[in-house]
Amino acid sequence: MRIGSKLILMLGIIVSTMTIVGMVKVQGAEEMTTYFDSQIPGIRIQVFATSQTQPTGNATVVLNLISETNVHVDHFNLQLFGFLNGTTKLSLRNVTDNDFTLNNASKQYALTVDIPSQVWGVLYGEAGLTYSTTLGGMDLTFRDIITGFTLTKIENTLLENLQTQLKTLNTSYNQLTEMYTNLNGDFEQLNNTYWELQANYTSLTGNLGELDNTRRLSTILGVTTAFFVATTVYLVVRKPKEIW
Repeated sequence: MRIGSKLILMLGIIVSTMTIVGMVKVQGAEEMTTYFDSQIPGIRIQVFATSQTQPTGNATVVLNLISETNVHVDHFNLQLFGFLNGTTKLSLRNVTDNDFTLNNASKQYALTVDIPSQVWGVLYGEAGLTYSTTLGGMDLTFRDIITGFTLTKIENTLLENLQTQLKTLNTSYNQLTEMYTNLNGDFEQLNNTYWELQANYTSLTGNLGELDNTRRLSTILGVTTAFFVATTVYLVVRKPKEIW
C-alpha cells in the first residue's frame, strides 16, 4: 500500500509540474525572452532565446537544466529547427550530452544558430532527456522524455519586401491613374475644340462656295452686259443714213 501511494503521488507530481510559463523579457547584452520554464520530476528546464531575427541572421538559444535533487542524466539532446519557406521543418543545430550528474546544481547549454535565407516563421526546439533520480525514497528512471517549445520569431523579409514593392507600385498606379484622368480631361477638351473648329471650317467652306458662285454670276452678267452694249453701239453705227 505504501509503495502504491508513493507511485500515485509521483504520477501526480509529474502531471502537475509539466507546465509552461508565459514569455518574460530578460534584459542583457541582447534582448532575450524566456520561452520555456517547466518542471519534470527532479529537474527544472528553462529556455531563453533571442526575441527576433531575420533570414541570414542568427539567434542565441540558452537552455538551463536545474536539478532540485540528486539527478543522473544518461542522455540529453537539444535540437533546433527552422521552417523552410515557413512550412518545411529543417534541422539547424543539435547538441548532445551523456552520463553526467547534477546534485542540486545546474548546467547550461548556449547555442548560436545561423538562419538560412529561405527560413522564416519561428525557431522551434526539442529537448530530449533520459535520467534517473530519487524521490520519496524511490529510485525512478524516466526515459526519452521529449519537450518541445517555440522560440525566436524569424521575420519573413521576402514577404515584407514584396509588400513594400506592392505599396510602391500602388502609389505609382494611383499617380498614373490621376495623370490619366487629367490627360483624358484634356483630350475631351481638345476633342470638343476640334469639332468646333471643324464646324467653323465647314461653315466657311460653304460661304466660300457661295462667294465663288456670286463671282461667276457677276462675271457672266458683266460679259453679257458688255456684249449687249457692244451690239447696240454696232447697230447704231451701222444704221443707214436717210437721203433728203
